[in-house]
Amino acid sequence: MQTPFSLRIFVADGDPDGLRIVEKSNWIGKALVFPRALLPQVKARPELAQTGVYLLLGPRPDGEGDMLYVGEGDPIRPRLESHYAQKEFWTRAIGFTTTTAGQLNKAHVQFLESRLIALARAAKRLPLDNANQPAEPSLSEADRADMEVFLGHMLGMLPVLGVHAFEQAPKGPAAMAAPVLTCKGKGVQATGYETSQGFVVRVGSQAAATVTPSFAKMAGPSELRADLLKNGVLMAEGDVLKFTQDYVFSAPSAASDIVLGGCTNGRLSWRAEDGRTLKELQEAEAAQ
Repeated sequence: MQTPFSLRIFVADGDPDGLRIVEKSNWIGKALVFPRALLPQVKARPELAQTGVYLLLGPRPDGEGDMLYVGEGDPIRPRLESHYAQKEFWTRAIGFTTTTAGQLNKAHVQFLESRLIALARAAKRLPLDNANQPAEPSLSEADRADMEVFLGHMLGMLPVLGVHAFEQAPKGPAAMAAPVLTCKGKGVQATGYETSQGFVVRVGSQAAATVTPSFAKMAGPSELRADLLKNGVLMAEGDVLKFTQDYVFSAPSAASDIVLGGCTNGRLSWRAEDGRTLKELQEAEAAQ
């Protein structure tokens, strides 16, 4: 069961697209969210003189979707200044520190960096600019437990801040409560369900090995399909492709596009056991 929480977002310069300082109820941490262009002004803030972990986000070189870099700094400021000069892709940054200086040390943020990179690689939702997987530092049992709690707060906040790179398909009772839907066609069959994160296609589902000409001309779906193949989410098995893990798509149509290898309407392509489409199920729920 998810625990409700509240966030306090302070717009420090009065510009909603400028520096935002985000704090979570009953947590020692805080986040600074700001566009790259503001780093020359933001770098003077005391939070960036602390030890912390940070995310850099921006468009991929091909312009289709975002990519991510995860880093740590002791303190953060010199690392961001280096990336400002040397990394081209990023357009916004999120830095995590604590409300009181000195509550995180170098080993703590190295642990957080390692865990975040591992989670992003497992979720396979955004390509990473990090070349390697850093090893976890040696932490005491108590420190490790504390950092797992700190990480949990971060992961709870990030989707609210528009970052979904670490989210994997939900499991457990909440996921099982959703009706399982099926998408069939072109000799393949896939199953999935709706969640608050998006539409989940389940492990073992099939996808078409070939795509239609119209699909091939659509940059977004084509790039997503290429990413899924590159990351091993889709693997060839005989004449079809197979999902090697549960995978969250942004919408039912994005999921059925990949499954059927064409331009589809997911609300019509996904059907329940009784034959009703997702559209019909949603209309029935709305009428209740």
